[in-house]
Amino acid sequence: MIDMLVNLYELPDSSELYQKLHDQGIILRRANAYERHIVADWVGEHFSPKWVSEVKVAFSRQPITCYIATRNKEILGFACIETTAKGFYGPTGVSDAARGTGIGKALLLRTMEALKESGYVYGIIGGVGPIEFYKKAVGAVEIPNSTPGIYRDILPD
Repeated sequence: MIDMLVNLYELPDSSELYQKLHDQGIILRRANAYERHIVADWVGEHFSPKWVSEVKVAFSRQPITCYIATRNKEILGFACIETTAKGFYGPTGVSDAARGTGIGKALLLRTMEALKESGYVYGIIGGVGPIEFYKKAVGAVEIPNSTPGIYRDILPD
């Protein structure tokens, strides 16, 4: 799967999307250290064991580089940055029940904004699945010759 590059100085305005989520009672925020086990367990239940490992790395950073979307104290989605490599986005996921609400795009934008706030000019989305989503959401472009990229020689589960 190919990697993609995001120009962090050309990110779209996120305020309308954030307000839309807020109006639905959805909170988008950086996870807290004391929530590590809760977020890791949720990711393990809904996604991959490898993603649990990456989430735990996000919680080892200061500040924490995992963002979550919640409603009524229930996790709906998550996104991490700088787990696999510096400047990298992912893993990320939204629960089946919350897909289509804009949470995935909001988490993508918030984490890209966090990379920019950290001093990066570009963000990297590694091993992309939904190429068209990232192109449309943040203007990501494919990085030539980036397959398999950092995800070569992965140990099996």
